[in-house]
Amino acid sequence: MPPHRIETANAGQMLPTLDIRGPGGEPGKLSSLAGKPTILNLWATWCAPCVAELPTLNTLAGQVKGRANVIALSQDIDDDSGHVAQYLTDNGWTNLAAWHDPENVIGIRYGGALPTTILFDASGREVVRVVGPIDWTGEEAQRLIDRLHIVPAE
Repeated sequence: MPPHRIETANAGQMLPTLDIRGPGGEPGKLSSLAGKPTILNLWATWCAPCVAELPTLNTLAGQVKGRANVIALSQDIDDDSGHVAQYLTDNGWTNLAAWHDPENVIGIRYGGALPTTILFDASGREVVRVVGPIDWTGEEAQRLIDRLHIVPAE
């Protein structure tokens, strides 16, 4: 995977109250995810580094299911056809639901680089940001995830 960089300049900022579309296409607010640690990944189907990263994000989502939110938020513009959901299904990424930002508002707010992943703690405050692809099953990613204090599975 190409190199990535770790950023903490925005640590402490709250999950934004921006509009998104949930897995069923229903409108919602990003801020509604507070209450559990949240790993918010901004990606697009046309972004090769994003697609290379998704299998490891899918694995992570399975590992923390029920204890943290792993949100793969598509930045594919105007996808009302369900293309993103089908894309995830066709690739076997069953732990990732098709969240969508059809106006690319969140991608622009967070700098426009894809992929970008923002880790928020359970109170909804940003902890760390990864700009560029990372292996979410690797040791470096685990050290970042440990900052979220995700309760171990029983």
